[in-house]
Amino acid sequence: MVFHRVNKLFRKGDDEVLYEPIETPYEVLHDENDVRRPILVLPDEPLPECQQFSWLDYTVFMLLGIAMLWAWNMFLAAAPYFQNRFAGDKAILSRFQAAITSISCITSLFCMLILTNMQSKANYLGRIILALFLSLIVFSLLSISTSHFRQTSPTSYLVFTLIMVFFTAYASSLCQNGSFAYASSFGRPEYIQAIMTGQAIAGVLPAVAQIVTVLGAEDPDKSASDLVRAKTLSDDSATAAFTYFMTAAGVSIFTFLAVFLLVLKQNRILRRSLKCVFTNFGDTNVTKRKPVGMLALYKKLPWLSAAVFICLAVTMFFPVFTGRITSVRTNEDSRLFRPAAFIPLGFLAWNIGDLVGRLLTLGPFSVGRISPVILFVLACLRVIFIPLYLLCNVGGREAIIKSDAFYLIVVSGGFGLTNGWLCSVCLMSTGYYVEEGEREAAGGFMIVNLLAGLMAGSLLSFTVSGVGT
Repeated sequence: MVFHRVNKLFRKGDDEVLYEPIETPYEVLHDENDVRRPILVLPDEPLPECQQFSWLDYTVFMLLGIAMLWAWNMFLAAAPYFQNRFAGDKAILSRFQAAITSISCITSLFCMLILTNMQSKANYLGRIILALFLSLIVFSLLSISTSHFRQTSPTSYLVFTLIMVFFTAYASSLCQNGSFAYASSFGRPEYIQAIMTGQAIAGVLPAVAQIVTVLGAEDPDKSASDLVRAKTLSDDSATAAFTYFMTAAGVSIFTFLAVFLLVLKQNRILRRSLKCVFTNFGDTNVTKRKPVGMLALYKKLPWLSAAVFICLAVTMFFPVFTGRITSVRTNEDSRLFRPAAFIPLGFLAWNIGDLVGRLLTLGPFSVGRISPVILFVLACLRVIFIPLYLLCNVGGREAIIKSDAFYLIVVSGGFGLTNGWLCSVCLMSTGYYVEEGEREAAGGFMIVNLLAGLMAGSLLSFTVSGVGT
């Protein structure tokens, strides 16, 4: 380098040239002691079609998010129907909800662990289709059971219900694993956010339906006998459950058609035919993916996986409190402040906050701006919301802060908003910390941590189960 510059001082005839191209000799460019740093080169050509954002793709992934949690929310919405079916056995009546939750959480976690380890020949699109098909069958059978086989014993119907819960959880695991992995393969974090938004919508709509049902219901005829009123209540709950289950089946069909359109659109890009997708779930694997173990992913995503786990573990405390907090307006005649409507209103406030939080990730608070360590710290700070619930009217006792607005907006809405935003950002950030061939596996890996957090939170929530009783 020095000899080259000294040489130029003694060159003649260069004074006439005022400007010349900046060139570096070959030997200088290839100097062994030279430190070469990467630079960003912007291509003149547009992004490949598979990496361009599409609202059609976004909508399909949002529908997949709705389908994932819609089934579970229908089980929750049909709780009065199950109470009537199990009314003949007090032991089952008091434990069926816990049994449904336990079967669902355990099945989901173990299925996700197995599916995550099946990477090399995994057909994630095939898993999505199989999940929708299973959901359609399960909820068709549940719909039939609301009007037929009404004379079966509570024990027999509980066994049937738990079998349906098992297959629902299995289908949900297939759909979650397949959808997040499939969306990750597109290289667009917006599609991950679309799934998260769909999940939030699946929580909002059933809560709205419950509130409308309560507000629109007629007051029971006080002159009727107890037997007549019990039969009317049983018929109404069966009709409502039939509507819930058929809606879940309809969501599966509609989502299936949407995925079909997405496959048609991506057929050329993915280099696979529809025939392979529907007839062979294991052999259709054109994209080269790099199998990676759970431990390797933990090393690459330590803070993000921990943040998702803690976030969901803390979140699982909210159903315990929300199901027991009533309005401080005990003397109001409005049905909205009665427990039958106010409790679903609390769930609605949380789910609306969750939806808003997920939508915020499309704005200035999106991925790439916050480090994983900070996300982990924020997840830990969400524990603050648990004592805030104790300031409200838990179990009908005197609230420390006598304000329904404080409970609905600050506590429930804030708790949901932080959950939706934090989970979305963590999942959307995953692709930035793994190689391109590991994105699909990383998507499934993060869902394993999400489900593990849900299960851990469910168990930890028993520590506050006696509050307000």
